[in-house]
Amino acid sequence: MGKSVFLSYPRPYNDEQQVFIETLCEYLVSRGYEPRTLGVTDYDMDAPLKAIRRLMLESNGLITIAFRRALITQGKGKPGTPDEYSLDDKWLTSPYSHIEPAMAFQIGLPVLIIRESGVIADGILEQGVLGTYMPEFHLSSSSDDYLISNEFSQLIRKWESQVERVVENKGNPPKLY
Repeated sequence: MGKSVFLSYPRPYNDEQQVFIETLCEYLVSRGYEPRTLGVTDYDMDAPLKAIRRLMLESNGLITIAFRRALITQGKGKPGTPDEYSLDDKWLTSPYSHIEPAMAFQIGLPVLIIRESGVIADGILEQGVLGTYMPEFHLSSSSDDYLISNEFSQLIRKWESQVERVVENKGNPPKLY
């Protein structure tokens, strides 16, 4: 059994997203991790946030995939102000792609967020909010291509080293001061 990690993503709605998740899960398992997702590998009768917290406490890190979920065909941000901007043909992701990484951050878990191209970079998806680089991936190319890219390799290695520290520290006795 691998090291437990929380894998957060909105339910895929197309084949490319499903293949990306399957490929990422295979990759994580091959690296010695056990990706766990509420409603996929783990089930709970409690309220979602309580169930998420319980699963997070059993995990050593979190990866969030901010998939496209809802398309804004025509829209404006800050309408009627000098700062107005277009939201035409932009995508929203699930609110849980914001909530779960924020919860993981609050309990000190290593967080890696990967955003599908076109998803609006706001909230926790904004560059710099967590202090780490947040990559954007394109499903127009193969999932395998992204997972062997230099960008992903460097980011996942850093995340893995943080996860290993969590695993090590969980085995240490608590410190009084």
